[in-house]
Amino acid sequence: MQKESFEEKLDHAKKILEKLMDPQISLEDGVKFYKEGIKELDSATKLLESAKLTIQEYRQSEEK
Repeated sequence: MQKESFEEKLDHAKKILEKLMDPQISLEDGVKFYKEGIKELDSATKLLESAKLTIQEYRQSEEK
């Protein structure tokens, strides 16, 4: 199973948000999509933090 990229995770979260904006969505589906969206955003945040750390480590190694 291939991991989703940061951009794919954000795109998926946007699609979930569109579903949540539907006034016809049931409470049960709304909660399900909300949890799924938070999970995607948390995962995207971890990828972003990892990339940030990699860049910081690279910059520090270049300064030496």
